[in-house]
Amino acid sequence: MKAVPLVLLALATCTPAAAPPADPMSGPAAASAAVLTPSTAPSPGSALAPSAASMPASVSWSDPLIGQPAPDFTATAQDGSSVHIAALSGKPVVVYFYPKDETPGCTKEACSFRDAWTALGKTGAVLVGVSADSVDSHKAFALHYKLPFLLVSDPDGSIGKKYGVPFQGHHQRQTIVIGADGKVRKVYRKVDVTMHAQEILADVTTG
Repeated sequence: MKAVPLVLLALATCTPAAAPPADPMSGPAAASAAVLTPSTAPSPGSALAPSAASMPASVSWSDPLIGQPAPDFTATAQDGSSVHIAALSGKPVVVYFYPKDETPGCTKEACSFRDAWTALGKTGAVLVGVSADSVDSHKAFALHYKLPFLLVSDPDGSIGKKYGVPFQGHHQRQTIVIGADGKVRKVYRKVDVTMHAQEILADVTTG
C-alpha cells in the first residue's frame, strides 16, 4: 500500500545525563486509546466487531473531531520556523500534546519518535509536538536529545483547547492524526509512551 505523508507532534525515550524532574502525568502507563473513523470502525454486527467484553474500556469509536477539518493554528517552532496547520494540506499531519519538556514520560515519548524517525521520515510525515513550555525550553530539549521534529509552545493551552485537550498548567498527553485532506482521521485521548511511536508509524504508513 502506498505510504502517505503525515504531520506528527511527538516525544520519545532517552536516557538523560541526569535524572529529569518528576513528570506531571506520571503514574502507570495508560492504555492507548484510538478513535477510529466510521469507515474503519467495524459495524456492531460484523464478524470483526469486538465484543463488549473484549473491547478495551479506553477505546472509543467516535470523537467530535473525527471527520472534521483540523482546527487551524499558527505557532513558532524551536528552530524558528512557522507551523501553520492549514498550510500543510496535502500531507498527513500528527500533532501530539505532552505535559512538559525533560520529564521522564515526555522524554521517553520524544526519544521513541526520534528513534523511529528514519521510518517515519520515509512516509513524508510532519510531526509537531505541543506543550506549555517556552520556545527556549523546546530548543534546549530538542538539542539535548537531538529531536528531528518540530516543537511549539502553547503557554495558555489555547491550541490544545481547539483539539479538546485538557489543560491545567500543562497539557494532558494526547495525539491527533490529520489526513492529507486536512481532516482529523484518528484521536488518541490516552497514550502509552512505550508503544505510541509504533502506533503512529502504522497510522502514517497505512493512511
